Amino acid sequence: MLSTGFNVVGFNWMSSPAATELENIVMDWLGEMLNLPKSFLFSGNGGGVLQGTTCEAIVCTLTAARDQILKKKGRENIGKLVVYGSDQTHSALRKAAHIAGIDPNNFRAIETTKSSSFCLSPDSLQATINLDIEDGLIPLFLCTTIGTTGITAVDPIQPLCDVAKRYGVWIHIDAAYAGSACICPEFRHFLDGIEDADSFSFNAHKWFFTNLDCCCLWVRNPSALIQSLSTNPEFLRNKASDSKEVVDYKDWQITLSRRFRALKLWFVLRSYGVGNLRKFLRSHVKMAEFFEELVRSDKRFEVVAPRNFSMVCFRVSSSALFKNKKYVKGKAVSDDDEKLAEQKEEEEEEKSNEVTKNLLEKINASGKAYMTHAMVGGIYVIRFAIGASLTEDHHVMEAWKVVLRHLDAILN
Repeated sequence: MLSTGFNVVGFNWMSSPAATELENIVMDWLGEMLNLPKSFLFSGNGGGVLQGTTCEAIVCTLTAARDQILKKKGRENIGKLVVYGSDQTHSALRKAAHIAGIDPNNFRAIETTKSSSFCLSPDSLQATINLDIEDGLIPLFLCTTIGTTGITAVDPIQPLCDVAKRYGVWIHIDAAYAGSACICPEFRHFLDGIEDADSFSFNAHKWFFTNLDCCCLWVRNPSALIQSLSTNPEFLRNKASDSKEVVDYKDWQITLSRRFRALKLWFVLRSYGVGNLRKFLRSHVKMAEFFEELVRSDKRFEVVAPRNFSMVCFRVSSSALFKNKKYVKGKAVSDDDEKLAEQKEEEEEEKSNEVTKNLLEKINASGKAYMTHAMVGGIYVIRFAIGASLTEDHHVMEAWKVVLRHLDAILN
C-alpha cells in the first residue's frame, strides 16, 4: 500500500534518490544473504536491479549479450546468433529470444531425460555447440535453471559454465522459484559455479513473501546493460546523471518509468529478518518432505522427479492400474515380442497419464486443495507445491486425504 500510495516514479536518481539508493542497498543485502560473489554486488562493481518478471530480466540480459557480440562480429551477423536452454527451461527464454531478434531456427531447447533427473547435460550442451560452430553459427546465450518450472530440476551450474565460457557465451542463471531457498546454507550449494556466470535472477514474489512484482536481477557487468538499454534525451539530462556517479535504473530495464519496488523488499527483509525467513523456507521444505513420504508409502503412486525444494511431483503409477504385468527380462526375445512389450508399455503410460489427469481434475474440483500439473518426458505429473506463509502440517495432511479419497473413487 505504501509503495503504491507514495507513487514514487524512480526512473533516474534525480527523480527519487531514496528509491534508487534503497534499491542499491536491499539488492546488496539480499546478495549477501545468498552469498553471491562480490562481483555481483554494487560493493564489488557489479549490481542488482528489481525487474517486474523473469521474462524482463532475460530480455535485458539477452539484449546486452547480443549487442556485446555484434559489436565484435558485426550487426549483419545477428542471424547467426544461437541461444541455448533445455527442454525444461521456462518459455520466457524463447519469448526473449524472439523479442531480441534471434532467428527462431537458432533457438536450442536441448533434450533432457528422466535418467538424468531432467537436468541439462554439459555433454549435450557441448555437442550442440560443436554442431552449431561447424555450421558457421555463433553461440550467444545460455540460460541455466535452478528449480525448473515443471519439476524444480537443478541444472549443474559449474560444469555448464565450464563448457559455455570457452566460447564467450553469456551465462544467465534463472532461479525464479528456488533462489529464495539459497539464503539457507544447506541449499547454497545449488549456486556453486555462479562466479563464472554473467547474470543471476530470482523472483522474490514467488517464495520470498514479497508482493508481485519483484524479480531480483544481478549482473557482473552493469555497463553491458547500460550500453544496450540507455536513452538520454535532453529532458532527462541532469548534473547527477552526467557525473556518472549515480545509478539511473531506467538504463537497466526495458521501460523508462518504474515503481518503488525496493520498498516492498525492504519491508520483507526488515519485518521478518534473515532468521525468520530461513525458518519459513525450511518449514515449507519439511512439509514437502512429509508429503513426499506419504506419497512413497502408497505403492499406487510414483514420485516422478527428485524433490529438491518444497514441491513434490507425483503421479498414479501404472502398476496400480496393471497389476499383472508380464515382461520378459534377461532372456532372448524376438523382435515381435519386443515390439509388443514396447506397445504395451506405451499403452500403460498413456493410461497412467489419463488417470493422473482425472485425479488432478477431481482434486481441484473438490475445492479442498489446489494443485497443478506438468508434462515431462511424456509423463503427466501432479505438482504439489508449498509456499504460502499460513500453510501448516495439518493442511498437508488434509490435502493428502483429498488425494486418497479421489483416487479410491476412480480405481473403484
